[in-house]
Amino acid sequence: MLGPARDESGDFPYWLVLLGGVVLWLGYQVVADDLYSQVLGTLSKGIQITVIVTLVGFALAASLGLILALMSLSRSLIARQIARLYIEVIRGIPIIVLLLYTAFVVAPGLIAGINWALEPFGADPWRTRDFPLLWRATLALAIGYSAFIAEVFRAGLQSVDPGQLEAAQTLGLSRWQRFRYVVFPQAIRTILPPLGNDFVAMVKDSSLVSVLGVGDITQLGKVTAAGNFRYFETYNVVALIYLTLTVTLSLALRRFERRMRES
Repeated sequence: MLGPARDESGDFPYWLVLLGGVVLWLGYQVVADDLYSQVLGTLSKGIQITVIVTLVGFALAASLGLILALMSLSRSLIARQIARLYIEVIRGIPIIVLLLYTAFVVAPGLIAGINWALEPFGADPWRTRDFPLLWRATLALAIGYSAFIAEVFRAGLQSVDPGQLEAAQTLGLSRWQRFRYVVFPQAIRTILPPLGNDFVAMVKDSSLVSVLGVGDITQLGKVTAAGNFRYFETYNVVALIYLTLTVTLSLALRRFERRMRES
């Protein structure tokens, strides 16, 4: 039988020591081996793309997710049904399918809609190729993650004690003031851990943009391996870069969560 639950924050991080040893070994290979160094130099050009896709995509996803969460908790039946429809549909589509659909269906549809709206003003029509694949991929990730983040926000907002809302309403605070000063500051403590997990997950899922030919880390890794036929060394460096990004983020988020609990 399982014993009483333990707080893993007090455990010695043996896993981190083991992982650190692997990373140090790979790092030594990069420094000591010319092939590894050459591969890292090529792949480092894709780090900027990965960071841009992750930051912009997550900011859009979090903004849209908060709006959807508020709609799902709205007094309006129509707003609640629209939010639920969006969330259930988007969560039921694989990210890679959503990526392709957004890039080759939604993006051309948006361009056509913009051209239709601008036509009465005599403006020059936009071309589909003017919408870069990088931003199509970023939009797809934002749409996909917004549905999951909406549920995170909804659960966090609903975790606030209803008595707090009643007290704030008694004080005469408006709905916006109740949200700004009472609900959100308390809900954010519940929201941050799963929101941080989604951010780390988006760093990894940003590799899916390589299916559109966007020059991120994964795409440059595929091109490099196809050119030098050194798949073992090339994908070792790809894994090292992603591990460094995700583990660093995970540790930073855990430290931030711990400080929030202590405060």
